[in-house]
Amino acid sequence: MFGKKEFAMSVHHRSARFLHHHPVAQVLTVFSFWLIGEALVRVLGNPLPGGIVGLGLLLVLLAMRRISTLSMRRGAGWFLSDMLLFFVPAVLAVLDHPELFGLTGLKILFVILASTALVMLATAFTVDRCWKYLGDRKEREHA
Repeated sequence: MFGKKEFAMSVHHRSARFLHHHPVAQVLTVFSFWLIGEALVRVLGNPLPGGIVGLGLLLVLLAMRRISTLSMRRGAGWFLSDMLLFFVPAVLAVLDHPELFGLTGLKILFVILASTALVMLATAFTVDRCWKYLGDRKEREHA
């Protein structure tokens, strides 16, 4: 018969195997982390969104390898493949404002594109400077 340790290992392996093969269970796991984050935020009075806290907790567990990435891969793939569905309410809200399809909309589009380009340029510049700094630092250490 199984001892306590063997039984616990068996349950762990069965649950991990179940999660690996069932994308719906993976989606429900992500959803449960979101709910846990919401509960933590409300209990602790934290000003952060509960989804950020819950998914941060999931990220920590994935980084610590307490949860396998295989346990989340199919569910995450489903979320990403159907991401457009999450934006349908935003698109419908835009349709309620016909002024966004005229000059006002073009101005907003210009601001969005320009700010995105500026953020990308600033990020590239920062990464380049850090890369050069680390390269110079390595050369000094080896000299």
